Amino acid sequence: MTSTDIAHEIRAYVVAEFLAGEDTSDLTGDYDLIDSGVIDSLGLVRLLSHITQTYEVPVDSIEFAPDHFRTLDAVVAVIRTHSTATTPV
Repeated sequence: MTSTDIAHEIRAYVVAEFLAGEDTSDLTGDYDLIDSGVIDSLGLVRLLSHITQTYEVPVDSIEFAPDHFRTLDAVVAVIRTHSTATTPV
């Protein structure tokens, strides 16, 4: 699975879970999900859960820091670094 594939899947997840029915044209790889209010602390937990389940990322291998989840690009980097799966589950 490529970084582009992961980015598309994560973007689709964020849109479906946090932005349903809203304009998502600004949701680029470097868009700040936290400062913009798209994802709050509970949203971070939900996103982390999605990542650990979908990409077989062991939760204890991720430093749970907001900057790792601030942008789609950062989320993709975390997945690429820690995923044990070659394709999403």
